Amino acid sequence: IKRIGSRLIAMSGNTRSTLAKHSDVTLDVSVKREACSLNLAPTSSTTAMLAMSDALAVVTAERKGFKNRDFAFLHPGGQLGRRLLLRVRDLMRTGAAHPIVRESARVKSVLLAITKARAGSASIVDGRGRLAGIFTDGDLRRHLDAARQLIDMRVSDLMTRHPKTIDPDCLAEEALRVLREHKIDELVVVDRRRHPVGLLDVQDLLKAGFV
Repeated sequence: IKRIGSRLIAMSGNTRSTLAKHSDVTLDVSVKREACSLNLAPTSSTTAMLAMSDALAVVTAERKGFKNRDFAFLHPGGQLGRRLLLRVRDLMRTGAAHPIVRESARVKSVLLAITKARAGSASIVDGRGRLAGIFTDGDLRRHLDAARQLIDMRVSDLMTRHPKTIDPDCLAEEALRVLREHKIDELVVVDRRRHPVGLLDVQDLLKAGFV
């Protein structure tokens, strides 16, 4: 530490210790007696050290204007880091894991696409590739008694129109809020042209430790 030109600030219960003698500044955290009945096990002294360390950390963060994002950047794997850094695009399902079908498709082919992707829903698009709706296993259950030839019907007759969507750059925490607020399990991720680019399932958030 001395070699790189940094000042050494120490905390010690003994201001005459070797550490204290080699430090530029020594913070005295000595205690009169340990809480241990034998006055041997470090108890009161460790508490004093912890309290002083916390006080220094809080003051330093305040003096430097340390914000939530700074904390998240330095601890990306922690809960706060995930909340403030992880975005929808980091978790959404794409490619083969995100079935996209035309609204003219038959229910049977949509079910096969969903099964192949191991997903719980499919994004339904119009002739221009823009999102027209979403078809979920819930939509299927709701129409089971509606028609005998269900699998031969057009998916546009059964899909949920105007589904809830989200931008890929939104925070994953915002996606969780939308899912909870509307009591749904999937969100279609769309770009500015309303083209589906991914699918976010509540299970993806569970795996990321959000729930």
